[in-house]
Amino acid sequence: MKSITIKGSKRESVGKVSTKALRNAGMVPCVIYGGDKPVHFSAEEKAFKNLVYTPNVYTATIDVDGQKIATVLQDIQFHPVTDKILHVDFYQLFDDKEITMNIPVKLTGTSPGVLNGGSLRFTNRKLRVKALPANLPDFIAADISKLKIGNKLFVTSLFNDDYTFMHPDNTVVVQVRTSRNATVSVDEDEETETAAE
Repeated sequence: MKSITIKGSKRESVGKVSTKALRNAGMVPCVIYGGDKPVHFSAEEKAFKNLVYTPNVYTATIDVDGQKIATVLQDIQFHPVTDKILHVDFYQLFDDKEITMNIPVKLTGTSPGVLNGGSLRFTNRKLRVKALPANLPDFIAADISKLKIGNKLFVTSLFNDDYTFMHPDNTVVVQVRTSRNATVSVDEDEETETAAE
């Protein structure tokens, strides 16, 4: 998984007054959990642009006064009106310790069901996986080239030795539903199925 480096400075005081002063100066108060003790630091708001405002997922290397710590973004708080970043929580990564993350799903191939007029429903654009940091993928590829109208692609079809899915086996990632553009015979099949249900 790709990593982004964020440079920060250690915070000596963590009270409300110093936090407000930091924000007024265009800095964001942050903390890293998961190590021996929490690491409080601040960084420029623009440093988070590539980490936060993107559909991709990255790990973050935090450079606090020369000390580099491998982390993952855990939580972020925005101002309810201005959408400015108020606070960021990171979780420290260790090579031998598994971590759980939401990874984006990318569709590959062309669905025959969609070509026949079906409607593609991409219900789970991100999947929660558990893996060692070195095994975390940038994205999960979901092949839809065999999906006909009425077919569903379950999370079990995306099984990988490098990581474990934190979803039930019957979780639907993507499906092809019938639509008004679909052929008449397909519509009749779906009505029969609906009646049977």
